[in-house]
Amino acid sequence: MPNYLLLLHEEPMDYSQLSAEQIQGVIAEYIAWRHKIDAEGKYVGGEKLKDEGGRHLSGHNGSLRVTDGPYTEAKEVIGGFFTISAANYDEAVETASGCPHLKYGGSIELREIEPTV
Repeated sequence: MPNYLLLLHEEPMDYSQLSAEQIQGVIAEYIAWRHKIDAEGKYVGGEKLKDEGGRHLSGHNGSLRVTDGPYTEAKEVIGGFFTISAANYDEAVETASGCPHLKYGGSIELREIEPTV
């Protein structure tokens, strides 16, 4: 069965407006969804990415350029990812549609992973 990558896109957010209880509630929704798809045999993996933005690497004419990741001015960042197993895009869309990320205004980029070996 193919694997699919769910890239969780979101606008940078100021979480200081949320209480610790509210943040824990949001996290609990993601955990519950992950447990649900794991019980269905569809969960392969996933992680939340740190809010600090990471590094961007680019190459041009044999030289490497490294810059800091997106800043708060960025219109969109990738907040995390999941990898799921599904028979086809329709099933992957059905599984992804239950992700709490959509409830909180985010979007999900869904890509089939092409095996390289």
